[in-house]
Amino acid sequence: MTKIEIMIPAMGEGITEATITQFLKKEGDFVEEEESIVEIATDKVDSEIPAPQSGKIAKLLFSEGDVAQVGDVVAILIPEGEEINEEELTVSESVKLEEEKVIEVVKEKISAEIEAEPKIVSKTENGSFISPLVRKIAQEENISLEELNQLEGSGENKRITKKDILQFIGNRSSKTTEKVKQVVAPVSPSPAPANHQSYSGENVEIIEMDRMRKLIAQYMVQSKQVSPHVTSFIDVDVTGLVQWRNKVKNEFLQKEDQKLTFTPIFVEAVTKALKDYPMVNVSVDGDKIIRKKFINIGMATALPSGNLIVPVIKSADEKNLVGITKQVNDLAERARTNKLQPDEIQGSTFTITNLGAFGSTTGTPIINQPEVAILAVGAIKKKPAVIETPQGDTIGIRNIMVLSLSYDHRVVDGALGGMFLKRVAEYLENFDTERKI
Repeated sequence: MTKIEIMIPAMGEGITEATITQFLKKEGDFVEEEESIVEIATDKVDSEIPAPQSGKIAKLLFSEGDVAQVGDVVAILIPEGEEINEEELTVSESVKLEEEKVIEVVKEKISAEIEAEPKIVSKTENGSFISPLVRKIAQEENISLEELNQLEGSGENKRITKKDILQFIGNRSSKTTEKVKQVVAPVSPSPAPANHQSYSGENVEIIEMDRMRKLIAQYMVQSKQVSPHVTSFIDVDVTGLVQWRNKVKNEFLQKEDQKLTFTPIFVEAVTKALKDYPMVNVSVDGDKIIRKKFINIGMATALPSGNLIVPVIKSADEKNLVGITKQVNDLAERARTNKLQPDEIQGSTFTITNLGAFGSTTGTPIINQPEVAILAVGAIKKKPAVIETPQGDTIGIRNIMVLSLSYDHRVVDGALGGMFLKRVAEYLENFDTERKI
């Protein structure tokens, strides 16, 4: 019997495991090539594993809710027309078990040579799974198993995620600081939490957050806790840009088979401005600033569910407008159909969010960690504006939009933030209206 092993694929830097959320096929089912077999979820994104070729599902090696490591075989497929040979499947599993035994022996030998130290098990008393990464962080921060038992994970099946453990560490540090303050001076009691019991009954509907909404909530709270946000605003006259886009969009569609929206133009302008002001293209690690020599632009995208995801245009500085347009359209489409790969929502160095798509003129966006700035583009509105000419000032109808830049005041001061924002505006206002596609 020829067997094809369906494995958890590599999903990007830092992702070593995934939760099996749902098997879309059962043992004995026939599948077509590229047809999805199993849904998996990581801390960052949900995705599906497709069949590499047509065939029959011979065996499923995990259950829904299990956590599998990258490289683990989750299912075995046999080509169409062949019969299931249980003996070969058993032998395959036996070999796998033997390999696991060898690995365990090696681990035991290594452990025997290392000085004994407190260990964190893989599950808490309440059954929350603790990944290797979380266990490592817990050991480095001297977090006991008793403390982890108090922690309820926000991941699938109460899985304790990296965000959970980091938030716990932050809260623990805050409590320690608060105790010190209480010794120095008395503190007035905190107000009691809101009593939601008064909102129970038939006049309300209780909606449980889905997994993605919980993650978004955690990321937003974390960002506000980590970065002191400052937001600057600027009006931009994009009349020339609008006229150029209206003039070439049909030709662009015929020539490139792509719709030309304003988003690729915004991405291009931001990319140029980041080259001019590279200290906005950074992240912070403790008291160190990490300056990125590459430019990856995150593109906040609303999903049909109401949630938000940020696919990433990698190496945006190496692409022309056509290349950026194709990637913007592709990522946006696959984001809305849940076809993104985990690696495609990682590694951004700067993020753009388009508030104008929903009619908003401006807003104060929250920084996408670990970046230090995010640009919001508002709706383009026709407004009366003063036009300066050699003959004097006149009033005209212009296409005006508002750009708002939120930035991390730890490393981006008002001068740098203002100059960067002005440079983006200049690239948009001075857009070459004679540009050929």
